[in-house]
Amino acid sequence: MERAARLIRNAKYRHDLIADDDIVRGIWPAVVGKPIARHTGRLRVVRATLVVEVEDAIWQRQLHALGHQIVERLQKLMGSAQIQDVEFRVGVPGRPPQRAQSSQSRAVLTDFQAGDEADMIQDPVLKKVYRLSRKRLSA
Repeated sequence: MERAARLIRNAKYRHDLIADDDIVRGIWPAVVGKPIARHTGRLRVVRATLVVEVEDAIWQRQLHALGHQIVERLQKLMGSAQIQDVEFRVGVPGRPPQRAQSSQSRAVLTDFQAGDEADMIQDPVLKKVYRLSRKRLSA
């Protein structure tokens, strides 16, 4: 069975159907393997060069050493020699996902805010200093 990339390459209106970037994105995990693909980000084709964003400089160095093998495998799977080079760039780290605060923890937080926050201070001397400084600021 022929690969989808070869069938799309031979299609008459392939540029209307799908861009080269999309083809490369689709076969990227097959080219480098899923474990490596998880450490790469955006892919884009600029002229005859594939630009790949990676997590950090260590991944950049390691993948740069494999660059020729990656290009050969990419050309083999795409069925064309359109991609001549691959360039790895360190991507801007994204903001990590944040956990939503549950309604129960919000209720606990509201109950805590209603009470005296100085009660959380274990040391009695520091607790007294905190309360006096808070009293001075509010006066």
